[in-house]
Amino acid sequence: MIGLAQAAITLVLFLVILGAIVLIHELGHFVTARLAGVRVLEFGIGFPPRAKVIGVGKPHPDDVARPLVAPALPPGMAPGSPEAQQFLAAAAASATPQGTLYTLNWLPIGGFVKLEGEDGGDSADPRSFANAWLPVKLIILVAGVTMNLLLAFVIFTGIAMTGEPQVGLKFGVVTPGSPAAQLGLVPGDIVAAVDGQRHSAFSGQSPFDDLKRDAGQPVMLTIRHADGTTEDVTITLRVPTPSEQGALGIGQLSATPVGTITYSVGEAVQLGAQRTAEAFTLIVGGLADLGRSIVTDPTAPPQASGPVGIAVELGDVLWGLGPLYVLYMAGLLSANLALVNALPFPPLDGGRMLVILLKAIPRYGTRISLRAERLTYAVGFVALFTFLIWITVFDIGRSVFPQAR
Repeated sequence: MIGLAQAAITLVLFLVILGAIVLIHELGHFVTARLAGVRVLEFGIGFPPRAKVIGVGKPHPDDVARPLVAPALPPGMAPGSPEAQQFLAAAAASATPQGTLYTLNWLPIGGFVKLEGEDGGDSADPRSFANAWLPVKLIILVAGVTMNLLLAFVIFTGIAMTGEPQVGLKFGVVTPGSPAAQLGLVPGDIVAAVDGQRHSAFSGQSPFDDLKRDAGQPVMLTIRHADGTTEDVTITLRVPTPSEQGALGIGQLSATPVGTITYSVGEAVQLGAQRTAEAFTLIVGGLADLGRSIVTDPTAPPQASGPVGIAVELGDVLWGLGPLYVLYMAGLLSANLALVNALPFPPLDGGRMLVILLKAIPRYGTRISLRAERLTYAVGFVALFTFLIWITVFDIGRSVFPQAR
């Protein structure tokens, strides 16, 4: 029963985090389109089928009602009948300008923005996306990526300002005759800092890196004892031989929390920007490795996770480390989504920008027909969906057989 409850909570957590990241992305498109005067037909929370219309925005000041020409009734529809009246009422409504439609949809996986003329076809509406100035189109498309990077930056900066877990180096073995033995250190003690240098659990480093770097040098160690007391001691580290256990002479090492590190506003902003940039570029190498793996051995488990794998990892982080680590992981996912969407692959934002730029090339761009453009997006969508199915198979396999991870 506990396992089922944890699985349900993990699923809800995954949907909330993924939905928020995608919704923030779409909000970037929405806001920039509105600021640029491009008509936004619909802003949907979740994906269709539609559950409810939650509001209708005001018409744009430049919108005017189109002259209503009574349309011909469909064959078999009697004039004056309720069906005919409903048909004419719908035609009249279409001629009356209205603002953005805000909808709530059944599939809880983010949201979407629908722009007038975004499918690349000709549009008589001067406020359509198709008729927008080229730089405006590119800004609207890149705004989603920008919002995901901004979300990651806010998360990383906020965590740094409120306090990050400090990681120490706990050891279970002290080698006789080593510097650690000379200090009287015992198994269970923790090296909390080296020369005052503390490490966040999110930095990817620990005091072990400092000990290795300062081998042969005098250092000041901050030691946290098993009884909770802390002391600073000075020792000269050795230069270990291959048969010796490190510069300090300790073994059975494990990272362990020893408090929190809180940064000033300036430090937190700098750290947030640095981690956002690192998270944004981190996935580049992973994508390259994934591409090589697909080409050379498509049956080998990929070193990447799809939706199922991400959900499992979020659950592991939540139940093993706590909510703060989940929030940090959400920042990583937001930055990774930003990079993925920036890739020049249709129908991703980067791919759409590439098509728009190609169509803007004099003489060459006019050769790209609307049919070819839509076919490119359709093929890209099928390829992405196939890739998701392929990687989900491995995700499920790793979940059913954990030893395969």
